[in-house]
Amino acid sequence: MNPIFKAEVRLTENRIRSIDADSPLRGKARIGDTLYSINGNRILDVLDYKYFAYDRDLRVVLRRQDGEEISVHVRKKEGGDLGLEFESYLMDRARSCANNCVFCFIDQLPPGMRPTMYFKDDDSRLSFLLGNYITLTNLSQREIQRIIDLHISPINVSVHTTDPELRRRMLCNPRAGESIETMRRFAQSGIVMNCQIVCCPGLNDGDALEKTMRDLADMYPGVHSVSIVPVGLTKYREGLYPLTPFTPEHAAETIEQVTRFGDACLEKYGTRIFFCGDEMYLKAGVELPEDDFYEEHTQLENGVGMIRLLETEFRSALKLSNGVDGVPFSIACGTSVGPLFEKLVAMAHERYPQLHGRVYPIVNDFFGHSINVSGLVTGGDLIAQLKGRDLGQRLFISQNMLRREEMDFLDDVKLEEAVLALGVPIYPIEQDGFALFDAMAGELPVVRQPRENPGAEEYYRYNQNR
Repeated sequence: MNPIFKAEVRLTENRIRSIDADSPLRGKARIGDTLYSINGNRILDVLDYKYFAYDRDLRVVLRRQDGEEISVHVRKKEGGDLGLEFESYLMDRARSCANNCVFCFIDQLPPGMRPTMYFKDDDSRLSFLLGNYITLTNLSQREIQRIIDLHISPINVSVHTTDPELRRRMLCNPRAGESIETMRRFAQSGIVMNCQIVCCPGLNDGDALEKTMRDLADMYPGVHSVSIVPVGLTKYREGLYPLTPFTPEHAAETIEQVTRFGDACLEKYGTRIFFCGDEMYLKAGVELPEDDFYEEHTQLENGVGMIRLLETEFRSALKLSNGVDGVPFSIACGTSVGPLFEKLVAMAHERYPQLHGRVYPIVNDFFGHSINVSGLVTGGDLIAQLKGRDLGQRLFISQNMLRREEMDFLDDVKLEEAVLALGVPIYPIEQDGFALFDAMAGELPVVRQPRENPGAEEYYRYNQNR
């Protein structure tokens, strides 16, 4: 891209879309202005903005739409926000992935989904701000140094293997092997990294996994935690690298290997560092460890310790409860956690006999039956498999099945469409044992409606009270 054009694109992304009522720039900045610099530092993206806007006294340069530049002095609370919203959250274009990983889930999506589903992000800014995992393969030396200089920490890194040649093969990127040295540089500079390994049988398991764990442990405390999750394979793999799923026996062997290495780390460092994802235990048919095994639950969003924590929280909620409304309900979930939800419903029914709930594990026809997690259940599968079933008066699903803003499933089926098709109000529940018990007991969450259809709220109120 022409550098001049690239600069103009960035300026467009820095354009102010709204100004908070309590912004210290209220009355000085205008909608449509571009944030050009703060205290002499050019603002190229959201990290620059957050870092350089931290101080109490600021000299802010704004560029009007006609090209005029104005300089404004701002005095605010240290660490306080300037109260500006920009045309783009990143104040720049999101950086796409430069790899072609042999296990990439996006490459295994069916055709015809919304375009955003096929975008592969690999942006260090999203890693810091939103917790996304990145491979580090598209960072320039300048960007690496900026992460160190601004102490952007923690960041989440997709490692997969520390063997440079194997990493090049798995990521299909000639630069992929260089990232391990970048990680060592980050560790030496005090940057904290939480890492993940997508484990593929026959590629980065066994001896290769042992080497990766040794190398990452040597970077402690820079490497704070590492999750080992089994590769997810959909039915849409024609023409892709031939991968094989974990067998129960191999999953059990991997759990034993990771646990053994984690035990050694616990003795040496006071922390396990390495944890297998819940799905590995489910594939192996092995009981999950107790809740304290997972320490700080750092890898919770990566599916590590999530099931055990949910059960622990649910038991606490049940112990503290003082009654249920007895309205019959149902729970729809992925097949992997069906037994857990049946156990929780039985546990609650034992204490409150008037509580009646059914659990419906949804077989994933959309992606393939090997995909068994709740977060990948689609609206179409939900409707097809639950229509005509006894759902009680309320249906609970995981919030992870939906996009939060649009309130739709991965196949673009709207939540309201599912409600109308099934004839029962549907309540998305957060991944939280207390929230789950509250819903089962009758303390229902507020269902936030899609922005384009706020009137649907009346439908929920009607169904909730009929």
